[in-house]
Amino acid sequence: MRLSIIAIGKQKNHPTFELTQTYFKRLPFSGTIIELETSQLSNSQRAIEESTKISDYLSQKTIKGHRLITMDKSGRDTSSEQLAELISNWRDEGVSSCYFAVGGADGHTKSLINSADSCLRFGSATWPHLLFRAMLAEQLYRAEMILKNHPYHKSH
Repeated sequence: MRLSIIAIGKQKNHPTFELTQTYFKRLPFSGTIIELETSQLSNSQRAIEESTKISDYLSQKTIKGHRLITMDKSGRDTSSEQLAELISNWRDEGVSSCYFAVGGADGHTKSLINSADSCLRFGSATWPHLLFRAMLAEQLYRAEMILKNHPYHKSH
């Protein structure tokens, strides 16, 4: 299954970009990051525009039958093992691609969160968006290593 991150904002010239790419290159089917433009609107209007951009991308550019996971502070806290189990279950169901949506500064709209197959978070802390992408890419790689019973998960 191809694992991708859809994120609001650009990371390419940031030091975390190479780290994110390092983990994506290690994935069995190579991951990808899809970066969408940040809205110039403010507060709730920005969240609406950015969530719409994510929804539009998914409806226009993806293969039917994908899964969407919104990463949001309102989500269910998840462990590395639980993430691996979720990916494994979807893979067993024949799902070919999974998208992890990382919102902008104002997060996702309730509409996007409710349309997702799952809404997750990595703890209660607030993380810088660009660093969070690298952390998410590492967790996707870790999930793959858990599923392969590789020692990476136990040694880090």
